Amino acid sequence: MKKRKVGLALSLVLAAGTLLGACGKSNDTAKDGGKDKNFTVAMVTDVGGVDDKSFNQSSWEGLVNFGKENGLEKGKDGYDYLPSQSDADYTTNLNTLVRRGFDLVYGIGFLMPDAVGDVAKQHKDSHFAIVDEEVDQPNVASILFKEQEAGFLAGVAAALATKSNHVGFIGGMDVPVIQRFQAGFLAGVNAAKPEVKVDVQFAGVFDKAEYGQAIASKMYSSGVDVIFQAAGATGNGLFKEANDRKKKDPSKEIWAIGVDRDQADMGADVVLTSALKRVDVAVQDLAQKTKDGKFPGGKVTLYGLHEDGVGLAPINAKAANKAEIEATVKEWIEKIKSGAVKVPESPKEAKTFTGK
Repeated sequence: MKKRKVGLALSLVLAAGTLLGACGKSNDTAKDGGKDKNFTVAMVTDVGGVDDKSFNQSSWEGLVNFGKENGLEKGKDGYDYLPSQSDADYTTNLNTLVRRGFDLVYGIGFLMPDAVGDVAKQHKDSHFAIVDEEVDQPNVASILFKEQEAGFLAGVAAALATKSNHVGFIGGMDVPVIQRFQAGFLAGVNAAKPEVKVDVQFAGVFDKAEYGQAIASKMYSSGVDVIFQAAGATGNGLFKEANDRKKKDPSKEIWAIGVDRDQADMGADVVLTSALKRVDVAVQDLAQKTKDGKFPGGKVTLYGLHEDGVGLAPINAKAANKAEIEATVKEWIEKIKSGAVKVPESPKEAKTFTGK
């Protein structure tokens, strides 16, 4: 009987040891799994879609590049996005990505600070980033750009390309981020050729190409021969109008200037250049910093010419004075980078800017 009791006791001890060992191994596996788990990142687009040929698309290209650099694939174990059809989708989309376990979640666009701020407060252990706005919370990194510097270079190019001395600017909404593009454009035109007249009009939306086309049609009909758009998907209407007019009359000299990404693919005969806002570079850069344990939570990271965060796309080879435009643009880039010239951020300041 004693032998049976001793045997039973030993069996219980061994069983308990096995169970504890199994629990220990389970915890170690979880830890190892946490270490080995891919760093995942996702974004919530603004309205206009991930293929808007502009802001959202540039942001997505940044995530795709980050994924390629780090051997990740699209999906919950790598990088992904959720589209927003309206501002009502922002909070839902952000929460969905958090629940899916992404290590970093981006809110793309200046319309999202409230949504990002609210969701970040609810999920204090998650990391967020917002582009084009500032959210002052420790688990949110904010990305801003010196759009005025890119707009300035576009203004220089427009002033030197115009034959009618009449150019135009189409903005999406009359908000600070677009006003900076506008200010830079006005300043660039004034600095390069002060006698050039600039027409300015805002569409009021970022996702209505027909609005952009209607505004462009009126501007071209009034004698404008170069138009710069900073209007997201609304700006696609500018390219349609320019292409349509060029097809009807190939001898007509009209130009369109793109924004955010190099939009040369929107019209080989009509796109003069594009004011680059390298959202792709910023999104990829911040994702890499976060992956490397350097998440800049509670801070604003500002990207300008000096950080290669903005710039100007190549000048169309069909521009008659391509070399002159390129040389002049290069001179201004050097002045801005060196600090000799500070580009104004507001349209009011830009009106009196000379660059001297």
